[in-house]
Amino acid sequence: MKEIKVLGSGCSKCEVTANMIAKAAQAKGVEISLEKVTDMAAILGFGVMSTPGVVIDGKLVHSGSVPSSAKVEEWLGGAESCCGCCGGKG
Repeated sequence: MKEIKVLGSGCSKCEVTANMIAKAAQAKGVEISLEKVTDMAAILGFGVMSTPGVVIDGKLVHSGSVPSSAKVEEWLGGAESCCGCCGGKG
């Protein structure tokens, strides 16, 4: 199970990010634990200066914007790629 934290104040971009991750995980059948972190000290502890931030299994993987659907799928292990360089199909 992947432990995913969405870091942010609860703004609309943070909510969109959390919902996008939850829906993608459900569609792919990937089991996740999704936590919304709103405590500013905890957010700053991950080095995030601009939200939303996404932490997967303790590692910061994104911050500052809503991630693309392709990026979320990559995090969940669903991106098919030709060579690993861009996430595109060959």
